[in-house]
Amino acid sequence: MRLSRFYILLFQLLLIVGNVKADGGDVLERIIQLPRTRGTVYSLLGKVSEQSGYLFIYDSNLINNDSEVNIRKKSCTVRQAIFEITGNRNLDLKVLGNHILITRTGEKTLARGWATAPSQPVYSTIIGNLLDKETAEPIANASVIVQGTSLGNITNQNGEFRLHLPDSLKNAVLAFSHLGYVGQSIEASALEGRNNTLSLEPRVIPLQEVLIRLVEPKKLIREMMEYRNKNYSSVPVFLTTFYREGVQLKNKFQSLTEAVFKVYKNSAMEPDANDQVKLLKMSRINNREKTDSLIAKFRSGVEACLQLDIIKDIPDFLQLDTSGELYTYTSGDIVSVDNRTANVVYFEQKQGVKEPLFRGELYIDSENSALLQARFEVHPKYVKSATRLFVLRQAHKIRLTTQKINYTVSYKPWNGTYYIHHIRGDIYFKMKRKRVLASNPVLHTWFEMVTCRIDDKNVTRFPRSERLPTHTILADTDFKYDESFWEDFNVIPLEAELSKIIEKVALKIEKTENP
Repeated sequence: MRLSRFYILLFQLLLIVGNVKADGGDVLERIIQLPRTRGTVYSLLGKVSEQSGYLFIYDSNLINNDSEVNIRKKSCTVRQAIFEITGNRNLDLKVLGNHILITRTGEKTLARGWATAPSQPVYSTIIGNLLDKETAEPIANASVIVQGTSLGNITNQNGEFRLHLPDSLKNAVLAFSHLGYVGQSIEASALEGRNNTLSLEPRVIPLQEVLIRLVEPKKLIREMMEYRNKNYSSVPVFLTTFYREGVQLKNKFQSLTEAVFKVYKNSAMEPDANDQVKLLKMSRINNREKTDSLIAKFRSGVEACLQLDIIKDIPDFLQLDTSGELYTYTSGDIVSVDNRTANVVYFEQKQGVKEPLFRGELYIDSENSALLQARFEVHPKYVKSATRLFVLRQAHKIRLTTQKINYTVSYKPWNGTYYIHHIRGDIYFKMKRKRVLASNPVLHTWFEMVTCRIDDKNVTRFPRSERLPTHTILADTDFKYDESFWEDFNVIPLEAELSKIIEKVALKIEKTENP
């Protein structure tokens, strides 16, 4: 964010704060100024939010965000403004924290619990869509966490989320957060039973924190490395993780392999100590026609996921003593990651370095120097020469060339210590068939792993007979399919985001290990 842009945002923030009454009266009866304008329902409700300081929650089946509305310049209450913008006075409005919940008149809001059948445990599904307050664009990969637990998921590329909550968490509070946004919390019971539309507000960093931008980027990285033993685990732990890898050809699903692993995770301070993986559950779907020949075999993403723990297995761009001749580093914006202020450090291989190295950005906590997230890719200029590193073998009449290679790695705290949370890798190949001139389709292979549960009790290494060799090709691994475990998500379309099943895995593993 440029400095001039920062001052504009700060000035806007001061205007918003200035419009909030100090008497703490009923926000619905607060007087605001509506301008004469035309816009979408979403954008006009945003103007109400700016003046009131409250965000909205509502069912997308009740209010159409994209409807165009003409409003006149007038002074009115927040309640009257909502009625005029939505064109519907048959609405009930309720203030929940810093949100205004909009429901149909007479619709029940389950504020204290859900109706339950006496003989069965009840699970309730919370669904919705998370949008940028200013642009109405979907917020992808946002965290949706049940406060005080390890249960949660992430939004998909359309900003959608789905969370299954047991009856024991009916009064829980859900926290929504994303890089660069102000986090929001809301009672789960207020969201049950409707397709919710929620928004996050872009985070403006206070003026006094701008000085952090002037810190030399290499100094930020050195401090991050120096504080590794304080921020990250110094002892082994068990991680229960959900893993999936897939292949798409011409945007069509070819294969999908999913698994639940128990990972023996060594201390972050022992880079030479290998992590171990135990396969708990596995499911595989193959969509190739019987007449199709095998196009290629790829290196397993399981091994890649373990190696992408860059706090433990330190990549060259974090080894400043040796990378000075390879990379340049620059300071970037100050952003918010899960309500933590973070400095952004950008890195890129120096001009004149011809080998395929990385470029990307690091998000480093400005207070404790913990690495919160890293996004990086093989430099597009040299990505073709990386093909041999990823393809083990390919069909005789096929030639694959790497086109794009992207990685995302994130860490989250648990009991004051940071652990690997989510790893994602996407590799795109241009496929050339020999003696065929017309078609060069794109082959996309990907993998991701997310931590569902952390256990630091009675942590021991796995017996050799129980270990999964991480360098094997998982899609070729023999396994026993457990229908009772996978149940209703035993066939998952490729378009389904990982977030929709993370919480299911956590709950099912809990039930399996504690029957």
